[in-house]
Amino acid sequence: MDAAAENLYLRAKLAEREAELAAKSAELSGAYLLIEQYKAQLYKLRRMQFGRSSETLDAQIEQLELRLEDLEETEAARVAATPPPRPARAPAVRKPLPAHLPREEVVHPAGDVCPACGGMHLSALGEDVTEVLEKIPARLKVIRHVRPKFSCRACETIIQAPSPDLPIEKGRPGPGLLAHVAVSKYLDGLPLYRQSAILAREGVEIERAPLADWIGHAAWWLAPLAVLIGAHVRTAPVLHTDDTPVPLLAPGLGKTRTGRLWVYLVDERSWQGPRAPAAWYRFSPDRKGERPREHLAGFEGTIQADAYGGYEALTRESAALGRNTPRIAHAACWAHARRKLFDEFERTKSPIAEEALRRIGELYAVEAEIQGQSAEQRALARQDLARPLLEELRRYLKEQNARLSAKSNLAKALRYALGRWEALCLYTADGRIGIDNNPAERALRGIAITRKNYLFLGSEAGGERAAVIYTVLETAKLNGLDPEAYLANVIDLMAKGHPANRLNELLPWNWNRHAEPAAPPETA
Repeated sequence: MDAAAENLYLRAKLAEREAELAAKSAELSGAYLLIEQYKAQLYKLRRMQFGRSSETLDAQIEQLELRLEDLEETEAARVAATPPPRPARAPAVRKPLPAHLPREEVVHPAGDVCPACGGMHLSALGEDVTEVLEKIPARLKVIRHVRPKFSCRACETIIQAPSPDLPIEKGRPGPGLLAHVAVSKYLDGLPLYRQSAILAREGVEIERAPLADWIGHAAWWLAPLAVLIGAHVRTAPVLHTDDTPVPLLAPGLGKTRTGRLWVYLVDERSWQGPRAPAAWYRFSPDRKGERPREHLAGFEGTIQADAYGGYEALTRESAALGRNTPRIAHAACWAHARRKLFDEFERTKSPIAEEALRRIGELYAVEAEIQGQSAEQRALARQDLARPLLEELRRYLKEQNARLSAKSNLAKALRYALGRWEALCLYTADGRIGIDNNPAERALRGIAITRKNYLFLGSEAGGERAAVIYTVLETAKLNGLDPEAYLANVIDLMAKGHPANRLNELLPWNWNRHAEPAAPPETA
């Protein structure tokens, strides 16, 4: 082949390669774009899903998650198969792996002989360390409690240690396994039949019924702690509250109806309050207004909640007792007001909604500046900074509402805020009140996400058990504890005879993992 023909051949191959690269680049860009689109759709659907019981939304979210998972796995496989290019500059520094994790060192010796010259006198220059995060599969083990038995040769008395104190008398699970089953069901959304299948893969056959019995025993042990947590919550001056639907089997009908899980939460860390954070859950078979009235009997203070009529009726009833001020005040949630405007902006790109959102964002900027300050400092800052912004925002909303059709969705979103203006502004007068009810929504988010993993609660008693376990587990999380380790230790201590008059020591904010149960009093 002469030089001219070879040149033409190389040019053709180069053009072919460039075309392939362009096609691959376009395909890659398209995949990234599709991934981002799916992520955006999934985010929006999750926003729509929270607090609702739409099976259609659940199905759409599951399909999007599967498609997104498949795309990301495909992209990861492509990256793994492509040799990494030499970086033009130093890569960004990664966040180190947590220091509390145990380390296992694997040393890769360079050798004792220089590969270039064969020399054997090598000088150490240092070392490079690459840390890899690895998972050690959970293992089951059997603990054999052996109690040797002896007979006294002098009097034939039989001597033997008493039976060990176990969470379930004559039962198989230790406190660690009991805690794992409860956490897997209520925090990780693993129904008992799936846990049974997982245990079977490890060669342990435990049917769903025994697992359900274990959950019942765990709830029995935790019920006194849930009562103490509820008493602690009701002494707070400000409570966040919300509820979420849960399917409940209707007895005798073979159908489900909608029950509710309510949360009453105290978290004073944002204003340096004295109380430990805690979440108290209650179950009810319906959403009647009498339910929060029963739950909050004896409570005096402020509840931060959405616009549910039961809360508003509660404040009206407390005001009708002949007092100058109501026993319970209702602070509305700016996140709810903002969400309605945000949904309208997402749908229509309305400049009115956009401007309202910008102004609400200024209120949240004030909150970011005063986060962690005392209640007195927060109240003063809100009067100086937030009050003028609120007056301007109210004027703007009124002006725009007067220009809009009363039937438009945007006008409804504006009227939602204007109709609750005093309740929305209540937070500026008291530094202990938050700007929104997000703490309660976060406390219910796990339930809203995982409830699709079970068909229904089998009975009202099952709902009450769920409320007890959620109360203890979520309060442990709020106090920065590993809920599974906490649950295992507390159940173990209670089974070993922790005194009932010292249960306060086992509450999450008082818990000492290394505490031992007190010795029983000596008898004369």
